[in-house]
Amino acid sequence: MDIEPNADLEKFRQEVAQFLDTAPTAEIREAGRKTTSVFGPFEQVMAWHRILHSRGWAAPDWPVEHGGPGWSVEQRYVFAEEYQKRGLPPLLPNGLRMIGPLLMEAGTPEQQARYLPGILAGEDYWTQGYSEPGAGSDLASLSLSAVPDGDDYILNGSKTWTTYAHKANRMFLLVRTSRGQRKQQGITFLLLDRMDHPGLEVRPITGIDGAPEQCEVFFSDVRVPRSGRVGEENEGWAVAKQLLKHERGGSAQSPMLRRRLDVICTAAAAAPSGFGGTLAQDPVFQRDLGELEAEVASYEHFEKLAISGHETARDMAYPSLNKVISSELTQRISALMNRVAGLDALADQREALHVGSDVAPLGDDLALIAMPYYLNSRAASIYAGTNEVQRDLIARTLRP
Repeated sequence: MDIEPNADLEKFRQEVAQFLDTAPTAEIREAGRKTTSVFGPFEQVMAWHRILHSRGWAAPDWPVEHGGPGWSVEQRYVFAEEYQKRGLPPLLPNGLRMIGPLLMEAGTPEQQARYLPGILAGEDYWTQGYSEPGAGSDLASLSLSAVPDGDDYILNGSKTWTTYAHKANRMFLLVRTSRGQRKQQGITFLLLDRMDHPGLEVRPITGIDGAPEQCEVFFSDVRVPRSGRVGEENEGWAVAKQLLKHERGGSAQSPMLRRRLDVICTAAAAAPSGFGGTLAQDPVFQRDLGELEAEVASYEHFEKLAISGHETARDMAYPSLNKVISSELTQRISALMNRVAGLDALADQREALHVGSDVAPLGDDLALIAMPYYLNSRAASIYAGTNEVQRDLIARTLRP
């Protein structure tokens, strides 16, 4: 992808920069500084989503016919770069980058008309009901049952690691509708159009980073209309794989990684080294930072090729390659952030992390987020399919 400066693209960059410099509220900017996960602080992120939607920029990757801005791939990448330069909170991915694109591809016209506008406008938040207590990395072992009963399915069982389920008003999930010779058979993909169904209970889980981001969801004779099925009954595994393609490779990640490296460089220039001078002058630190910068630059080139429509993007291994590389770079960057933050990062500062809190943080912004970001990023190589499984998929796909 060629994003060398030209008059039109530079004009577009200036338009984006001007909007991003003026549109976010102080609370939204604070939420960006305090984001330690793929999922930013819920209320501020959803407010920012609605502001972007009012400008027509909430879904840069969506096609025009579904409300997207009609940007070129170069414009989308410029937008991602300018967005990350300002440290703004990422919009929540479940709707815009997962169930939305899936419904465009596999949903009925009625489902598209009913659900896509609410996703785009930031009126709905969809939580993802995939993992179960006995079916996480081995997702095909799921057992939450859905028994047909007239125009409904009756659901019994539970889901776990359902991000922000306690904030959600909708859910997409996988259920067991039959048993086949292979465990991937007999799975169905369903849409829940509300989270206040009788018999549905949500219990938040406080993570090791102190954030109540994940949840358990329990189903006891919950009735869900069969019209909420995406694809055919018992064929939900294929639908789930189609959605995972978007989750693993649906947006530019390298601008975010580069932003984190910039934060590290700035902090290292002021952080003392144990051998005199600053950490930025330490040769071992320079080596480790240089290696990461080179790998992020390489990944950035790979990502540009893919999102520009290069044949790399049509390779079935691309989503898995993207997921493995980006998640492991995220984890390595999070470790380097803690090296720079030092002992200040060890303090439990969850109260100071709350947007609007009057609790002063210990140390600088990096010290505040470094450890929660590190702890949260441990899951990056597990969610959306473990990296071990992704390497198996890559090997099978690319094998001569």
